[in-house]
Amino acid sequence: MAKLSTLPPRLPSIAPTLGRAPADAARAPTRRQRDNAPWRHWYKTERWRALRQKILIRDAYTCQRTGVVCDGKYPAPNSPVVNHRRPHRGNEALFWDEDNLETVSKAEHDSAIQREEQASLHQRGVWT
Repeated sequence: MAKLSTLPPRLPSIAPTLGRAPADAARAPTRRQRDNAPWRHWYKTERWRALRQKILIRDAYTCQRTGVVCDGKYPAPNSPVVNHRRPHRGNEALFWDEDNLETVSKAEHDSAIQREEQASLHQRGVWT
């Protein structure tokens, strides 16, 4: 009877990558790092809810960029969003600053404002 031999591997072995950070990790945080950032919980506080309501009333539920009345209910394009004019990037004083907040429509927030933030990619890793 003939002896069976093992076949050579068809794929080269892949070095394990578990626990290694990507080369550009120093520049931009991962989604998990952003989601676990300490400032994320500020949006769930009663203080934020009260401040958000105060800004919506101050701006008369009107988008400060387009003039559209924000009377929709999420996820409608005309639902109100309170936006930070200047991204706070974890700066607590900037996060709670009423002068840094504005009412915008969800449509404006999800399109024009996101484009503005994406254009500032050179600042992406500046989260504190």
